[in-house]
Amino acid sequence: MNKDITIKVHIEEDESTTTVRTVLDLMGDHFEAQGRARRNPIDDPMPVVGEELALARALNGLQMHVMEAAQDKIARYLSI
Repeated sequence: MNKDITIKVHIEEDESTTTVRTVLDLMGDHFEAQGRARRNPIDDPMPVVGEELALARALNGLQMHVMEAAQDKIARYLSI
């Protein structure tokens, strides 16, 4: 069996901050996470770096939420 899932990614940026919000709906479970990156005012603008950092942080948060949900399901199953 093969399945495809989609993670929605929303990016907001201003001169110094990039915020990424990720959303995943997986078999009835809904997960959201946010990541943020801030540019040091003395550094040159490099938007792609901020996007990459903020996205990595958001995906890491999403991963933690999905892992917690899986662990909760396992614990409930084992307590039956």
